Amino acid sequence: MTHRILVAVDDSPQSNAAVTYAVSRHADADITLLHVIEYTEKKTSPSRGGRGRDEGWYAAEREAAEELFDAARETAADHGVELSSDIVDGKPSSEITQYAADHDIDTIVMGMRKRSRTGKAVFGSTAQDVLLSADGPVVAIPAP
Repeated sequence: MTHRILVAVDDSPQSNAAVTYAVSRHADADITLLHVIEYTEKKTSPSRGGRGRDEGWYAAEREAAEELFDAARETAADHGVELSSDIVDGKPSSEITQYAADHDIDTIVMGMRKRSRTGKAVFGSTAQDVLLSADGPVVAIPAP
């Protein structure tokens, strides 16, 4: 049985580190990249300061996600790994855990932002939410 890994990707160095971790440590796994477009009324409604779908915001977000996937595929190719990818809309932490549940994902790999507070690492809110709500293992990778 093939191990199924979900790697949540965005445009952060932590995300790049998560991709590198997944393809270097789990080359024999079925790895899926997931990018979540946070489509909220606040971000997209012109009356609330957002740009809206009618101004091409959504298309630009999808294009940026495809560019992230292309960069991740280059990293994966260096390790002889092929990746699948998907884009969903919503709140990142909720969509990551729901996608994992819906697609029988064994492990979620994602970057984390380390924030030092009196010598302790504090996870960013998305990573923390996924760690607390996922049904399976979550590997949180800091940027190098």
